[in-house]
Amino acid sequence: MGDDKLQKARRARLRSQFRALLKLLFSLRYPLLITLTVTLVLLLQNHHVHQREAENSSIRLNIPRIPMKIDYHNYEQMQHDLERVGPGEQGKPATLSPEESESELRKTLYFQNGFNALLSDKISINRSVADLRHARCRQLKYIKQLPSASIIVPFYDEHWTTLLRTVYSVLNRSPRSILKEIILVDDGSTKLFLKQQLDEYIKDHLTDQVQIIRLPERNGLIKARLEGAKIAKGDVLIFLDSHVEASTNWLPPLLEPIALDNRTCTCPFIDIIKDDSFEFIPQDEGARGAFDWNMLYKRLPLRPEDLNDPVKPFPSPVMAGGLFAINADFFWKLGGYDEGLEIWGAEQYELSFKIWMCGGRMLDVPCSRVGHIYRSYSPFPNAKTYDFVARNHKRVAEVWMDEFKQFVYDKDRIKYAIDAGDLSKMKRLRKTLMCKSFRWFMEEVAPDLMDWYPPVEPDDFASGTIQSLAKLGLCFEVNNNMIPKQIVLVPCAVNKTVPERNEQYFRFSWRRDIRAMHSTNCVDVSHHFSGAELQLFECHNMQGNQLFQYDVNTKQIYVGKDATYCLDADPIKRKVVLNQCSITNDLQRWQIGQINLEHLQNWKQHGAKLKE
Repeated sequence: MGDDKLQKARRARLRSQFRALLKLLFSLRYPLLITLTVTLVLLLQNHHVHQREAENSSIRLNIPRIPMKIDYHNYEQMQHDLERVGPGEQGKPATLSPEESESELRKTLYFQNGFNALLSDKISINRSVADLRHARCRQLKYIKQLPSASIIVPFYDEHWTTLLRTVYSVLNRSPRSILKEIILVDDGSTKLFLKQQLDEYIKDHLTDQVQIIRLPERNGLIKARLEGAKIAKGDVLIFLDSHVEASTNWLPPLLEPIALDNRTCTCPFIDIIKDDSFEFIPQDEGARGAFDWNMLYKRLPLRPEDLNDPVKPFPSPVMAGGLFAINADFFWKLGGYDEGLEIWGAEQYELSFKIWMCGGRMLDVPCSRVGHIYRSYSPFPNAKTYDFVARNHKRVAEVWMDEFKQFVYDKDRIKYAIDAGDLSKMKRLRKTLMCKSFRWFMEEVAPDLMDWYPPVEPDDFASGTIQSLAKLGLCFEVNNNMIPKQIVLVPCAVNKTVPERNEQYFRFSWRRDIRAMHSTNCVDVSHHFSGAELQLFECHNMQGNQLFQYDVNTKQIYVGKDATYCLDADPIKRKVVLNQCSITNDLQRWQIGQINLEHLQNWKQHGAKLKE
């Protein structure tokens, strides 16, 4: 009311001054000058009044202004991290002594955890990490009024130091003004140190921001996340795995897109913490999440518009699943996770499809990076006697994938004959939210998915054994006892077309990679130089270090897009290595069990959808 009275007084004063001015003007002798002056005064007065009214209207309507942005970097913490010394500091590789490496304790802990837990115990739980962000990320500011975040970390029989390193990395590298809490959810762990000892450690050494809840028995990842989300008090829910390390300034870039649009879900870039050395390695500079029709998580290349700015968040069809942020109200509006999903598996597809099809969007955020230990194998037995993953996939397919579900079922009709349970609640939710069709998702969100992952894949170029023509008795074989798995040369199987040993059975797929048969692993060359050895890693379908070409004329296997390096047999060490290509070197000549000559000679045509 006070502001209204003030404005009225100002307008009255203006009118009084205007009348006085008119009286003066009419006393003058020049009518034209009088007219022009009056017109000018009227225009100025009208402009002044409109400007005032616009300002008042802006105040009354509460039109938002451009939000203020601030620098969230904790430079004191960053400097402290740079000054730290010790095993694994700054994300560098750590090692054990030769005696420790060969000890039974190391082997036992590795078997129990799927990573080098003894080495983890030699590394500080407060260690510094590698800053793998793009250089421009270090100059970015984020809006001052960011929503508060609840960090939810489910765990089951997690190793002591990796769990605590997860907690400390979040506490050390998150602004306290926006970190609401860290909720640890014990999913029925059996290790004694995760009970009273952990409770006492939290009470004695950590802040009140860290709390733990315990489930009486193992329920699985999905239900553990839901239990943590139910008690969370933050505006945003952030789900993390229990063996991760948050990197520098990871939280603000993850929260800003949600602050600007609360129907946005964001995912950090996930870097690799090597399971044997705890070294930080950048996974890559980004790719879009996807899936194939076996319902395995895959990736799609970035679109041209995503490549224009390497620090800008970009849309991704599917989340990796373990690490993401979502507005709490939006999460519950979407029904959280389908409570019919069991243990783990398919939850990232269900939530990703719901987000996109029901009015939201999902972004990968390059300036938010979190390191993650990828176990060499899963050390925990399944809690169910039936195929709960297939059941989960069928629930998602039935509710969300419409007619496209048939592509999933056609991959394994016997597996998907399983009963998916009662779906009425989830189908009712989809109808209530008026969600779009899965065809819309495929056409608008992931239009190139069919190009990269067709429901029926083209025939392989070749398959069977890969036999040295210089040493006819030796063939490729996967050595599963080495970490990481490596390709070695061993005596060939009798049947070269369909070898008796799966470890010698390879296929040159239409993607121009070399795949271990009945596996999701591909032959991989991490470094291109003479002497580099072949290893086996998860097929990423992005070519790069998994791109190979077979020349039917020279019998050489080229590495990459040109003929610079070829696969070379080392019969003494019984290994396969890289060497510069030479048509006179018989050790570079290989025979494959069976070859589709027409298909292989036209591999460029069949690979036209892929990057050249």
